[in-house]
Amino acid sequence: MAEGKIIKKGKRIQFRQAEEDDMDYIMEVEYRPENAKYVIPYTRDVHMTTLNTKAAIHIIIETIDTRKKVGFLMIAGLDNPSKEIEFTRIILDEKGKGYGHETLQMLESWAFDDLKFHRAWLDCKDYNARALHVYESEGLVREGLIRETILTDGVYENLIILGILDREYFARKETKK
Repeated sequence: MAEGKIIKKGKRIQFRQAEEDDMDYIMEVEYRPENAKYVIPYTRDVHMTTLNTKAAIHIIIETIDTRKKVGFLMIAGLDNPSKEIEFTRIILDEKGKGYGHETLQMLESWAFDDLKFHRAWLDCKDYNARALHVYESEGLVREGLIRETILTDGVYENLIILGILDREYFARKETKK
């Protein structure tokens, strides 16, 4: 079992810095049909070159009690001088258990409370209703639509851009007290 650095702990899950030993899991989860249709799957080489760099990190989402892997994240922009972080991949292996909401809450806290970023953003295929629901319920705002930007199996697909600013995050956090 990989023993990477713990980045953030939540109520039930924690973020652990991914290591080379986690790459089989990352590839398996990303290429599962129920996940692959919502992302542009990367090759192992792409994942390896962005595993843990100054600008990007891969994170394993695991339960605190059993250390069971329940998903993974790719985060980019860690060295962005404009303090803008990109949630490049949020893929949950265990669906329907509330891990998506907890993951988003932890990601936002990590980005704004811990790393002091100004803005966080992601893109999402416009038909990924489950993900869009989670993102919007956790405060991300639709900022735009990029029409027919991805060609998947001969079909052009749209991406929705969602983002949240630090002041929006802190205002939401204040109202939850």
